[in-house]
Amino acid sequence: MATLLMAACTNNNMNDSMKQGLNMTQEWDKVFPQSDKVEHQKVTFHNRYGIELAADLYKPKKAEGRLAAIAVSGPFGAVKEQSSGLYAQHMAERGFLTIAFDPSYTGESGGEPRRMASPDINTEDFLAAVDYLSVRDDVDSDRIGIIGICGFGGMAINAAALDPRIKATVASTMYDMSRVNREGYFGSSNSPDARDAQRLAMAKQRTADYRNGSYAMAGGVVDPLPDDAPWFVKDYHAYYKTPRGYHPRSGNSNDGWTVVGCQSFINQPLLSMASEIKTPVLLVHGEKAHSRYFSEGAFEQMTGKKCEGKSMTVGNKEIMIIPGATHVDLYDDVAGVIPYDKIESFFLGSLQFEHGGR
Repeated sequence: MATLLMAACTNNNMNDSMKQGLNMTQEWDKVFPQSDKVEHQKVTFHNRYGIELAADLYKPKKAEGRLAAIAVSGPFGAVKEQSSGLYAQHMAERGFLTIAFDPSYTGESGGEPRRMASPDINTEDFLAAVDYLSVRDDVDSDRIGIIGICGFGGMAINAAALDPRIKATVASTMYDMSRVNREGYFGSSNSPDARDAQRLAMAKQRTADYRNGSYAMAGGVVDPLPDDAPWFVKDYHAYYKTPRGYHPRSGNSNDGWTVVGCQSFINQPLLSMASEIKTPVLLVHGEKAHSRYFSEGAFEQMTGKKCEGKSMTVGNKEIMIIPGATHVDLYDDVAGVIPYDKIESFFLGSLQFEHGGR
């Protein structure tokens, strides 16, 4: 009895210590219209580092019993009012209970200093979302999946490799943040000398930041666009810097990450254990996306097979290449190419979910 009382006391103290009182807006402020098919509410949960995370919960109207659930996050530098919320709402329309959450240090979630990233903590954010969903009375804890978009696609794969409670994973228009920070785009700075120069620059920036008492910001998507901007940067601009996708809390729409925010990705490979994922994984990428090689690399790590720009299935791992689609085409519904039907059927099969109709 004494042990039980001590455990209860410890749990209550832990829960109390995690309640940081986030300041969350209650009005609808998404970049996409609200669905009349789902209920929406703001919720919070904490990760094992004590950071309180803010999320939008979407639930099918008139849903009963314990539902299969999906946690969604990304893109890297975005907020839940953008792509992740859109994906979450669509999947709730299809019968799942979903949450779209802001990662640590971003959006409405807690964590100081702001706009920092971490391969460990951001992977943990997904695991914390699973913690939260697992104890809800309206969720079947044996039927929980995750969706990671862009840079959080890599975090989602890492989470799936770490936590067997995650029964199915979708990574859409995925970035491997370790690889891009370590090698540069398309391997343009993939050498020890280039990484040494990067480490030196980061070290100098850290000294300057400490001396100044604040962290320098790297800037979000460049605006105005220079004439010689790469086409994929123009693609980002068309989403983050226009009414189509702009949000005041989004780093990509405004001042971006801190300059040193991604330092730890350089020598902490996110996908090192991807080959040991036993649960189903679906990778979705655009044929014309500059980032397609990240999904192809992840697929090869999980299966040992090269897909070479084609859709392929090996065991319970699948890569789906969307003809003609770019990276940003999978951020929203403007191009109409996000394969919601495929994502739904993947989760239906993987989570053994009895579909109750839309």
